[in-house]
Amino acid sequence: MTFPAAAWKVFLLYGRHETMKQTIGFIGAGMTGTALAVRLWQRGYPIAAVSSRSVDSARRLSSFVSGCTVCDSPQQVADLARVVFITTPDDIIPDIAAGIRWRRGQIAVHCSGVHSIDILNTASHSGAHVCCLHPLQTFAGIEEAINNISGSTFALEGDKEGLAAAREMAQALEGNIILLKAGDKVKYHIAAVTLSNYLVALMKTSADLWQSFGIPQEEAIKALLPLLKGTVRNIERMGIPGCLTGPIARGDVETVRKHINALSTGQPDKTGIYRVMGLKTLEIALAKGRISLETAEEIRDLLTRMDETRVPDYRDTFNNYDLEFASAYLSKSTDE
Repeated sequence: MTFPAAAWKVFLLYGRHETMKQTIGFIGAGMTGTALAVRLWQRGYPIAAVSSRSVDSARRLSSFVSGCTVCDSPQQVADLARVVFITTPDDIIPDIAAGIRWRRGQIAVHCSGVHSIDILNTASHSGAHVCCLHPLQTFAGIEEAINNISGSTFALEGDKEGLAAAREMAQALEGNIILLKAGDKVKYHIAAVTLSNYLVALMKTSADLWQSFGIPQEEAIKALLPLLKGTVRNIERMGIPGCLTGPIARGDVETVRKHINALSTGQPDKTGIYRVMGLKTLEIALAKGRISLETAEEIRDLLTRMDETRVPDYRDTFNNYDLEFASAYLSKSTDE
């Protein structure tokens, strides 16, 4: 269900905390920037200004909050706010920061999961404080982003003053806070991508297998979702390795053999992912302590002897769609 901006503002205004907070501006009005803006505004932070490559996106963000000026340039945002979020695509954050005349004592914030605060060096050299506030959350759309961001984990990095400001905002959003060093960021981001993005790929892989026996993708996903949700609940309640189930956890060698044979003959492009994930699952199964070393070795041999992975030709994927779709797919960015 889609809510108009006016309805969202009424919803967010209800229960808004009117307290003295630092004035915030946003450069970039995609999903991350918009979600942060509306939720911080609800918690009492004045959102003074926004600019974006897309004027429509900037206007959309300003429509969710009160007193927000749509600006023509990043500099105008920086002139109106003490805390300046740069919520653009990662690759242009350094250029945006370098193009602003920062005031001493301002706070420059980026939300990249992979980059350290080093990309804000030009702001730091101008006397601004710097920090990173990365919401460890998945944003598939504006409404989903607004709904999901509160209560998320926030990864923080910054100088003393910047980190204090980032911590205060994360606490206002009822977040779980972790502190990172510059050298931690890439591995932190790999973990997030592996869990969130590759989970989508795993679901697609499973749905593809269902399509091989006549079940359309939409029906397959609907059928598989309860299994996915049950697995997540087990992880939450029992932890790892206790939550692990399935043939490898049980040491069911013949079932694994049947899987391998079926994939090798009917779905050779799926053998690679099954082998890699199977070997990782075997480590967890051994940690759980329900299978013997001999059984584990037998399963390991089956998995390592699997046929070499067939690397799919993604031109085949795009041939299933028109040129306009393929072009849009390749050029799409999550933030505008």
